[in-house]
Amino acid sequence: MNGPAWRGSLSPTRRTAQTGLAVFFCVLVSACALPKEPSQVANAAQLTPATPSTHDLRNLPPPTGRITAAVYGFRDQTGQYKPAPDSSFSTSVTQGAASMLVKALKESGWFTPVERESLQELLTERRIVRALDGSQDNAPGIQIPALVPASVLINGGILSYESNVRTGGLGARFLGVGLSTQYRVDQVTVGLRSVDIRTGRVLQTVSTTKTIFSYEIRPSVFKFVNFKDLLEVEGGITRNEPAQLCVKEAIEAAVIHLTVQGVKDGNWALANRADWDLPIFQKYLQEEQTYALTLPDDAAPDTAGQNTSATN
Repeated sequence: MNGPAWRGSLSPTRRTAQTGLAVFFCVLVSACALPKEPSQVANAAQLTPATPSTHDLRNLPPPTGRITAAVYGFRDQTGQYKPAPDSSFSTSVTQGAASMLVKALKESGWFTPVERESLQELLTERRIVRALDGSQDNAPGIQIPALVPASVLINGGILSYESNVRTGGLGARFLGVGLSTQYRVDQVTVGLRSVDIRTGRVLQTVSTTKTIFSYEIRPSVFKFVNFKDLLEVEGGITRNEPAQLCVKEAIEAAVIHLTVQGVKDGNWALANRADWDLPIFQKYLQEEQTYALTLPDDAAPDTAGQNTSATN
């Protein structure tokens, strides 16, 4: 007499237990892959996060008097678009860098920005006010003060955006259980200059560079739970530094360097001359003086080869 049809294979109880164990293991690995819950669907709006350059910008010592500055625009000069499939629709960097520059100038406490990017709209509104002046009976006259002229013109742009400046990764697997990580470094460069509106002479010009760091961590499991059943589990978490905040930090650093250079060249002055020795001023002054004296590791000259050639 033949035995049960399932003899020689796994019993239903054992198969159910292994299936439950596999599901539990998947949930456990997923919990390890996501150390915290993803971003909520809706949350309250907040101010844009500050950067290290924001703190330095707000801690600059006061000047003898604020400089009236005009910003007509801060253009994207990179010509870079995001990779496919949205390369035809979205640029790699923000198109609102002029607003970031105006905000940085105002927060520094050294400059008073005047509206020039929307100058045509401003003049239109002033003409409307003048047209209404005295048009109503017994209406008081409307006095419109003159527009404030600028002392300096501050312009520039986002000069370059380089993708995959440096990439790398590391991974390991043992008995079907592994973990891998990858990273990528991009780079954005900003140029800024100040111009004397009376003579057109360029007073200062600076260029700042900020790296954009991205990384990915991916755990995985690839294992046979029995002769025919294969368990495969993958998870992962990715962190990308916002390009918009990197552009913001590069602009703020450029404003600080522009201010320090202007004080050094005598274009504007500190309210208290003793503030020149403050660490925040000396930090950026030292960076300006030494940035061209040190070369990157991959650009250093081959002095050993030169000495060998000279010896031969």
